Formats: sequence, structure tokens, C-alpha cells
Amino acid sequence: MVDYDSQTPMMQQILDIKKKYPDSILMTRMGDFYELFFDDAKLAARELDITLTSRGGNQRKVPLAGIPYHAADIYIAKLVKKGYKVTICEQVEDPKKAVGLVKRAVVRTITPGAVVDANMLDSGSNNYILSIFRYGDSFSISLADISTGSFMTTSFEGVGKLLSEISRFSPKECIIPRTALLDKALISDIKNLGIYVNPVNDDDFSLDNSRSVLEKHFNTRYLEGFGIKDMPLSIRSSGALVKYLLDTQLREMSHLNKINVYSIDDYMVLDRQTQRNLELCSNISEGSVKGTLFELFDRANTPMGARVVKRWLIHPLINVSVIKKRYDGVSELTMNIILRKDLVDHFDDVYDIERILSRIVCGSANARDLVALKKSLYEIPHIKKLLLSCGSSILKEISSMDSLSEAFGLIDLSITDEPPATLRDGGFIKDGYNAELDELRSLSRDGKSWIAKIEDVERKRSGIKSLKIKFNKVFGYYIEVSNSNIGQVPEDYIRKQTIVNGERFITAELKEKESQILGAEEKSKAIETEIFSEVLVRLLKYMDKFKDVAEKIGVLDALCCFSEVASQNNYVRPDITDSNVLKIIDGRHPTIEKMLTSERFVPNDTVLDCSDNMMAVITGPNMAGKSTYMRQVALIVLLAQAGSFVPVTSASIGIVDRIFTRVGAHDDIATGQSTFMVEMNETANILNNATSRSLVILDEIGRGTSTYDGLSIAWSVAEYILTNIGAKTLFATHYHVMNKLKDNVSGVRNYHVSVREDKDDIIFLRKIEEGGVDKSYGVEVARLAGLPLEVINRAREMQALFEAEDNYGAMFSPVDNNTKKLIDDLGSRVDMPSRDKNGRRQKTLFD
Repeated sequence: MVDYDSQTPMMQQILDIKKKYPDSILMTRMGDFYELFFDDAKLAARELDITLTSRGGNQRKVPLAGIPYHAADIYIAKLVKKGYKVTICEQVEDPKKAVGLVKRAVVRTITPGAVVDANMLDSGSNNYILSIFRYGDSFSISLADISTGSFMTTSFEGVGKLLSEISRFSPKECIIPRTALLDKALISDIKNLGIYVNPVNDDDFSLDNSRSVLEKHFNTRYLEGFGIKDMPLSIRSSGALVKYLLDTQLREMSHLNKINVYSIDDYMVLDRQTQRNLELCSNISEGSVKGTLFELFDRANTPMGARVVKRWLIHPLINVSVIKKRYDGVSELTMNIILRKDLVDHFDDVYDIERILSRIVCGSANARDLVALKKSLYEIPHIKKLLLSCGSSILKEISSMDSLSEAFGLIDLSITDEPPATLRDGGFIKDGYNAELDELRSLSRDGKSWIAKIEDVERKRSGIKSLKIKFNKVFGYYIEVSNSNIGQVPEDYIRKQTIVNGERFITAELKEKESQILGAEEKSKAIETEIFSEVLVRLLKYMDKFKDVAEKIGVLDALCCFSEVASQNNYVRPDITDSNVLKIIDGRHPTIEKMLTSERFVPNDTVLDCSDNMMAVITGPNMAGKSTYMRQVALIVLLAQAGSFVPVTSASIGIVDRIFTRVGAHDDIATGQSTFMVEMNETANILNNATSRSLVILDEIGRGTSTYDGLSIAWSVAEYILTNIGAKTLFATHYHVMNKLKDNVSGVRNYHVSVREDKDDIIFLRKIEEGGVDKSYGVEVARLAGLPLEVINRAREMQALFEAEDNYGAMFSPVDNNTKKLIDDLGSRVDMPSRDKNGRRQKTLFD
């Protein structure tokens, strides 16, 4: 416990400020450093690997850590990335003019979801902060990205849909009412998604308070014009979010000037498992973008374009007319290669307009931001001209964006072409823009010339050739004379300081000129800062036009990406319909075909509908390509509904409302769930939420338990989908008895992945053919996996014994203990049903 009364006035000032921000790391500006004290200093030293020292002594001894102000962004970014909130406290008065203690105040709090600094952001991704309000089983969520000005809300029912939306947007931070912490299961689910959960006062979510905050923020008395008047839950989540942002940023969020009300029913639902299994934006092995669908499609030349590409891939559409509108744009750009190339050339000089605008609003923009904005605006008229002859409606809409010539002219007239990195040293306002500034600059330049001349005069007057006029912040300008020349110093020199090698002097004339020069420099810097602020205010008048241009450039860049991928990879335009028929000819996996170097990717056909071809039961050995085939079908459907051409010879795709994937096997250690429990939870999610318009991918259901139990579950799950749901389903299995399902339930077709046997070798042909098989080649696959030859040979002997027996009777040949261990180690690699001593099927061959 800190003894407040024993602290110095400055430390008491720090403690008073810290008391208001107990859950945040307080960084206080002290000259050229940001300093941290008490527990914040200890935490920063540990997390940032910086030196922990102390200030004061005895009872006033305080832990201290510091970072240079010019490197603060780097250290703040590290803390925020680790999930900490950082509160910045600045000196709000000139220390030279302060009487007593320098006034300090908090200027903003940086949190994982409230970041605008470019070096803390991924240019290709949005940085969302999420607000959740729950009423029974009903939820509302609101999302904002203050770095781009995006603000949206929706409402729905069900925890599953909530987690799906959270996974889709991947927010960095989530605010909730403090009482929501009582729902430990939900909070755990959110935190397991890697999101920083931040509880706030319940009153912030009250309907009256939230409505009041929104009306004040949008400067309106009514919310009808914003589409949320009759959405009380969304008013609560949106109002609480705006209040939180205003409280942390301590400035108006004027770029959050619209709220987009959307419905989750406007998009295909992709839950967390499906996004993971299809490797849309991160791969399964590393969690990186390598080998993902987004990596393949991210050919964007602008940050806005990259964000639109990602948004389209994780928000596939279900409206046929809107999808076809995107197709038309992609088609026109694909056919007109020269147009696409010219557009891409102009994109090279387009910077992140959205985030520059946000920095202008938040007061953190610098002169280089404005130069980048000017360069971007310079390209707009050229892009508009290229689009004039386009026929597709989406490209025509883009061509209607404003040229923003007035905003371009303002920046071009006021800001130098190569400004310094920071505003503190001046030199970023053009000569000729402001008469008073020009006069002060002239005085400063002439004054420095006078200093050079007077140095020459004094050398001649005194006869001291080594005499120099120098400058430092303590004495200003002074004359320095070495010890060997002290006897030649004129009588009117005033001694100021003795140094090791000589003396420092001043003259009345030198001090008078110094006052003029330094006064001019200081005043010119103040005027430049004032002019820059005025330019920012004038630019904000074009905010809506800036946001519209940024959005349209992003869409155009995304369309060019889709077109580029289609052209380079021989994608074709699918026929998208409202039917329930999915027909793919020569479909290919979009990412795996790009990874193959030593072999050609084998395309495959697919026919699924809600009648005779409702479920495809697929058998065949491991490594043959069953999982790749099923994933490629899902990805082709997803791409088609995202507005992209697809890797097929031809395709007719009926709209799908959800894609479900139950693929792979893994434990969930965080929640203490076994592989089988994870599998059953994901399967239950499918059975409870799939509809007749869904696409379901099931890979080896039931393999996480005993063979008998697993087969029973696999059969009943397939039967339930066929009779109760009617969803189009791809069902891969090693339970060959599943081939008999088609004899019991209508709507089933059997398929297998073909292989060719060559003595003891097998060759995977990767082709999906009609008809089931009753052989999994498990021992052969185990050999390819590198199991010892002794195990492989004994496995073949055991396989022959099993196949020779009728009805899994008693074994007629004894098995020694070593062989038992070897075969049990082989485990599930041998895809044969096993039994215990009583003849019951099980996964392990021996007790």
C-alpha cells in the first residue's frame, strides 16, 4: 500500500490520475520520456524487458521504469498486443511557463480494440471492438473499427450464432455488462477465441443511457434515420460501445457517423469449426495465413482492398442478384486485361484512406499522412476515367465516386511534398501559404546568416582565428575562445562559462540577435501547428466523401483480385441459382492445386440435391483424397457465394445457407474435452442447426470411440440427416457397412476414391467414382507411414486371420504378448474392426 501523504506533490498527482484508471497501465510524459511508477513500472519492466529502477528515497522511494517518447509507439504496441490497456498522460502546459507543478492530464487510453496508430495495426485486417448485450436467449452485438470508421450492429437468438459471429469478425476486444461475468461458460468461450474481455458498468447498457449517448453522438433527437429505433437490444450494445470509445479516446468519434444495421440471414453462416477446417484466413497447423484461401486471393494493391477481400470470403452472400452483380464486375475485368492492369497501376499510389481519415479525426495525423492522402486523391480522377466505358452496374457505381479535387488542392497548396516525420520541428507548411509564417521564416534564415557573418567579423576584430559562435539550449548563442587565446578577448565580451579548454562569452549584440532568431523560430513552429490544425478541420468537411471513395476503391481492388485469380488459375463463372441442386464438373481444390509441384491435381465431379442425391457416402483408404475432395466442394460453394469465379469446368450452385464441417480429430485441452467429446459436440451442433439448404461435410464420424459404438453413431447421424433435415451431405467413412445405408434410406449414393494395386503397393488415383468399396488398405497406408516392417508383416498375418474367420469367431492361432503390444501400438492405423475375447467389436485388439 502506497503512503499517499508521504509522497511528493508530483507523485501525488500521478496517484490521483492512476486512481481513475486502475485497470490500465499509466504512462506519464516527463520531458523526453514516458515514465511508469509503482506496480505499472514492475509490470512494464517484466513485459517489455526494460530496466526497473526507483525514484526518491526512504518512504518516498518509488519503483520507476521509463521509455523514450520517440519510441513509445513500439512499446505501447507490445503491451496492447499482450492484452493490456495503456493510458497516456501528457503535460498540458509548457514547463517553462508553469507556476509550481506542471499540469498533466490523460489524453487517451489505448486498448486492443481501440487503436489508430498504423504500426499497431494489420493493414489487411479490420481491428474490431465488440459490444454484447444479452436478454434471455436474445443477443445484440455492435462492432466498431475506429481505425476505419466502420460501425455496425445486429441482433439474433442463440449462443451458437453469437460465437459464429464473433469468430467471423475476430474482434480484438469485447465489452460486456459487469454482471455478464456471472455467465462463466460464455465468458470462457469468448476468451478461448483469443479476445480481451472488458467488463463495464451495467448502467452503460441501460436503454435510457444508451439512447441518450447515441442521440448526442449522432447529433439527433430521434434514431429513426439510423435504422435502430425499434431495436432496443441493439441500442443498448451500440450506446455502451460509443460511450466506452468516447471515455477511452477522450475526443469525438465523428467518423463513426453511421451505423450499419445488418442481419445474419443476409450471409452464409460459417461457424468457428468451419472457418478453421476450411482454412479460410489461418491454417490449422500454424495459425498463420500460409496456404489459406485468403492468401490465394489477397492480390490487393491497397489496404482497403485487402480488407474487402477478407470480408467477402468470410461473409458469403445468399442473395442471388447481389452475387451476380459481383460476377458481372469480375467478368468485365477478366475479359478486359488492359483495363485491369491500368487500374492496378493506379492502385500502387493509393494509400490507406480510411485509416488516414481516422487519424485525422483522432488528432494523431501528421503531415506525411496528408501527403499520402494527396497522392491517393491524385489517382481518383484517373481511375474514374478508366471506368467510364464499363458496362457492369457495380463498376458504374464505383465510377460515380467524387474526385475530391478541392481536398486535393487544399493539401497540395498547404503541405510540403516531403515533410518531416513529426510536427514538433516544423517545416511542413509550404512557403507562400501564410504571409506571417513566410516573414518569420525569412527572419530566421537571415538571422542565421547574420550569425555566420558576425563570427567572421569577431575573428577579424579579435585576431582569434579559432573563435567560434555556437549554440546550446542552456546558453543560446555564445562565443567560444580557447585558453591559448584568452589574452586577445575584446573588453566588451561578457564571460559566461569556463570550460576545460577555454572560455565562453556573450555580447549584448549577440543576445539581441539571438532573441530575434529564436523568437522567430518558436513563433513559426506555433503558427505551423495552428495552420495544420486548420487544414485538418477543413478536410473533415469531406469526411463522407472520403469514406465513400475508400469503400469504392476497396471494392474495385477486391474485384480486381478476384479477376486476377480467375485469370491465372482458369476459374469460370458458375451458374448461381435459388434451387437446391449442386452440380460441379471437374472441381478442384483452390489452394492445394497451387501447392502441388510434382503431380497434377485430379479434378472431380459432384452432384448433390435434396432428393436422390442428398447424401454421398464416400469410402476409400486414408491419404487417397477424401478430405481434400469434400473440402474442395465446400470451398467452391463458398467462393461462388462470395462472388468469385470457381475452379471448375462448369458448375451450377444452388444457394447454401450454412456450411458445416466435422473434419479431423483433436482434443480441446482448454475445456477438458476429449477428441470424441469434441467430435460429438460438433456433430450435435450440425444436427441441431442444419437446414435443407445447408451443406454438411462429415469426415469419419464415430472414429473416436469403439468400432461398434462409432458405427452405430455414424449410421444414426446419417439416417437423421436424411430423414429429419434433408441437407446436402458428403459423408466420408471407413465403416464399409455404411454402404448398405442406401438400401435402407432413400437419397443416398455410394462413392469411393479409386486406387490401383500393384502387388504390395497401392497407387492413389484421387478419382471419385460411383459405388462403395469394402477395403480400406489400412496396412498399406501404415507401411507408407513408416511403421517397422515387423509390425507390417504381422499385421498382414492378423488381417488374413480375421478375414478367414466367420462371424468373428474365436482365433485358432495363439498370439504372444510382444505381438499383442505391436498390434495395439498400430491402433487405428489398421482400418479393420477389432474384437475382444467375447467376440464384441472394439477398437483395441487386445485387453
